[in-house]
Amino acid sequence: MTKANRNPEKLSRQDASELGEVCEDLSYNQAHTALELILAELQTTDLDVEAMSGLYRRGQDYVHRCQSILAQVEQEVQIWDGLNAPETEPVAYVPPGQNS
Repeated sequence: MTKANRNPEKLSRQDASELGEVCEDLSYNQAHTALELILAELQTTDLDVEAMSGLYRRGQDYVHRCQSILAQVEQEVQIWDGLNAPETEPVAYVPPGQNS
């Protein structure tokens, strides 16, 4: 059994640190799927407080990984208005309703 798959209440600080490092290697889909599995486990099993806490911390690691990937992708998204103003430089995408 890998350290990331251990029982949550058995995770040491070193194991939790290693889990964080493992999370950094995951794609968005992998981290999102892992988060969904944790949420399903939290909803369907009768866990003690320590186990819930461990799953919650693991879930937070996956959430942070997803957010990190989304932030990176958002920075890479560029708007190019080649039809109306081909001489303009691309600018960072700003979602509707958000002002920078």
